[in-house]
Parts: sequence; C-alpha cells; structure tokens
Amino acid sequence: MVKIGAVEVGDFPLLLAPMEDVSDPPFRALCKKHGADVMFTEFISSEGLIRDAGKSVQKLDFFEYERPLGIQIFGNEISSMREAAAISAAANPDIVDINYGCPVKNVAGKGAGAGILRDIPKMVEMTAEIVKAVDKPVTVKTRLGWDEESKYIVEVAERLQDVGIQAISIHGRTRKQMYKGSADWSLIADVKNNPRMKIPVFGNGDVDSPQKALEMKNTYGVDGLMIGRASIGYPWIFREIKHYLNTGEMLAPPTLEERVQACRTHFEMALDWKGTQLGINETRRHYTNYFKGISHFKEYRTKLVTSNEPEEIFDTLDEILERFADMEMAYPY
Repeated sequence: MVKIGAVEVGDFPLLLAPMEDVSDPPFRALCKKHGADVMFTEFISSEGLIRDAGKSVQKLDFFEYERPLGIQIFGNEISSMREAAAISAAANPDIVDINYGCPVKNVAGKGAGAGILRDIPKMVEMTAEIVKAVDKPVTVKTRLGWDEESKYIVEVAERLQDVGIQAISIHGRTRKQMYKGSADWSLIADVKNNPRMKIPVFGNGDVDSPQKALEMKNTYGVDGLMIGRASIGYPWIFREIKHYLNTGEMLAPPTLEERVQACRTHFEMALDWKGTQLGINETRRHYTNYFKGISHFKEYRTKLVTSNEPEEIFDTLDEILERFADMEMAYPY
C-alpha cells in the first residue's frame, strides 16, 4: 500500500493531474467514478488566496467523495506561499501540493511554477516553510529541470524530501520543452532508484494508454502514475489502465450511451457549479474528446461548441445518441 504521509492511496495509485480550467469538481467527479485514486484541484494562486479573491477561494471547494484530495498552490513569494498553504490546510484536504512544474510564461516567467527551477535554494527554503506551516502531508509536482543543462531532479528530489515532503510527482520534461517532444522517464527512474529516497515517486508525462501505463510501471519502477491530458474528455482511461494492469486484457471502450451520459453529467454539474454561461463556456473544451473518433461528427461538434442555451446542448446530445446509435466505438489512443 502506497502512503502519502498517513494517507493510503492504493497499491499502484493513479493520480489525476492538476490542470488549470480542467480539473474542477465536475471533471474530478467523473475521473473519480472511473477509477482515479487521488484528486488534485486546479492550481490556486497564493496571492489570490491571501487576498481572498473569489476565483481562487472557490477552487478550495471539494466534495467528500473525492478523497483523498490535494489542494495545489503556486506562487513565487515564500511568505505568501506559507500563508496560502495554511489557508489551504484549513479547508481540510488530505494533502497540500506545491506546483513547481507549470511551464506557461505568465507563471514560470514570474518565478512561480517551473520558474523556481532556476533557483533551487529558494525552492528548498519555500518547501521547508510550507511543511512547517501545515499539519497535512505536503507533496510537490515538478519537472526534470529548467532546460537540458539544468536537469538536477535527482538532487532536488532528495533535498525536498529532507525538508519534509511526503511524495513527489515528476513530469518527464524540462520547462523549456513545455509539452513538446517525448517525456524522458529515465531521470524519474533515477529519482526512484536513489537509495536515499524513502517517499513515493510518481511519474507523469505521455501516459495515454493502458499499454503505456504498464510500460512505465515495469520499466521505471515508479510508485504510481499521474495522468493529465489523456483524461480530458476520457475519464475511462483510469478504469482501462487498472483493468489492464490487473488482467493484461483491454476493457471494451465506452459505448456511445456511456459517452453521452458522461458528457451530460459533466455539463449538468458544470451548470450547477459555475452558473449557466461559465458552465457552457468551460465545458466546450471537453466535447471533442468525449466523441473522438466518430465519423461525420463535425455538424454536432459545431452545435455543441456554439450553442448558448443549455437545452440546445442537451437536445444535441440526444440527437448524437440517436444518430450514431449503431456505430462501434473505438479507443482514442
């Protein structure tokens, strides 16, 4: 049984990666239903939290059924991060997670997210202060380094463990790579195989099929997998990976009826959670993946992403169910 501090997370846990504007409560609910073991919130600005900004504070909310769940924070000021960690811990998650991996310019360029990989001493100091500030297990999500010349993740992971983190998730790219090229898991394995490392090491990057999940587990020996982009519009990836790891057999892909129902549930929860307009706008990014691989779908996709009335969207989902009822579904990978 893998543990993050005292929190049991399964024998080989599958973690839902924190993704901005994606891993909100509606999306997390579907991933949990289909097998994700550990949830993480969207990343939350430390400055937003300490200033009580509505959007940041709302991201602290979660449902009991999501546990174990981590609240993820980011920022570049140690004092703000320490205070934000305490606010996050007061919301009573199971884990407080630090984002040291976001590569986007308006985060990393300001020294937050992956930007802190250019200042390892500050990264270690910030982590130590956060560990001291909360009574929850603290974890870190990070990358191999800032660029090819600064892939110090083996040393960094050891130093972060020494100041008290309880698990680390490593994306197998540098900040400079963003999401391009292939993830390099060899350094993730080096972290895991470092005899001084005693905490769980989770691998992240390019896990987009059950076969790839098995390859990463067997080749690199990680304690679990963090899955991000492959889950967008396809929460079934978690159950498919688990079944394949346990049996060596592939589950049948979700039926059209399952896809439509999941999409409907997602949209209904988004409307309840965010209100009509935001619920409509922020669900649009998911439709393509829910129905990926269906031929002659352009007309319906256009309706889904241009409709501004909930009833129109629900009607379109009913049309899809009727129009493609006899089509055999395929995997998206």
